[in-house]
Amino acid sequence: MNRSIVLIVLYLLMACQPESKREQASNRSSEKSEAVESAQKKKTILFFGNSITAGYQLDLSEAFPALIQERLDSLGFNYRTVNAGLSGETTASGNSRVDWVLKNPVDIFVLELGANDGLRGISVEEARKNLESIIRKVKEKYPECKILLAGMMVPPNMGQEYSDSFQKIYPDLEKKYKIPLIPFLLDGVAGNPELNLEDGIHPTPEGHQILTENVWKHLAPML
Repeated sequence: MNRSIVLIVLYLLMACQPESKREQASNRSSEKSEAVESAQKKKTILFFGNSITAGYQLDLSEAFPALIQERLDSLGFNYRTVNAGLSGETTASGNSRVDWVLKNPVDIFVLELGANDGLRGISVEEARKNLESIIRKVKEKYPECKILLAGMMVPPNMGQEYSDSFQKIYPDLEKKYKIPLIPFLLDGVAGNPELNLEDGIHPTPEGHQILTENVWKHLAPML
C-alpha cells in the first residue's frame, strides 16, 4: 500500500514538472516581450552638437548627455538620450549632417552648435542661416518634436561687434521659432581653468556636471 502511494506521488511530480517548465518559459518570454515593448515606447532626446556635446577627451559616460540620462533614469522618465555630438562640427557641417541623423524618430532635439563658427570668425549671417535651416528641417521631418536651443558666446578676439552680433543669434531664433533657449550653455564653466581642460575650451568631467544643470533647468519642463 505504501509503495503504491509513493509511486502515485512520483507520477504526479513527473507529470507536473513539464508544465512547470512550460510556465517558466512562458514567463521568461512574457518578460522579454515587456522589456522590448518598454524599450520601443521610450521617447528619444537627441543631443546634436560639436565637441562640447561629444565630451571631448572624456569618456562618453562623463559628457553631459550621459549625465542627463542618469538623471532621467533616477527620476523614472521613459526617455533615452542619443549623443550625436561631433568634434569640429560647424553650423554648416551640422546642417549637412542633420538629414542623416533625422532618419530615426526624435521627440526632443537639443541643438548645440555655433562655437566653432565663432572661433573661426565665420559670418554671423551664415551661422544664423545654418541654424535656422537645421531647426526647419527638424520641424518639417517631425512636427511634434520639441527643440531646445543651446546659446553660445564667443570671446571678443574677433572684435566686440562680431561677438555681440554672434551672441544675438540665439535669442533671435528663440523668438522667431518660439523654442526654449539655454541662454549660455557654458555658464559657470567658461573661463574657469579648474573646470576646463588644458586647452581652456573644453569642459572637464566636473564642468560637464555644471553643463548638466544648465541643460536640465530648461529640459525638465519639456519632458
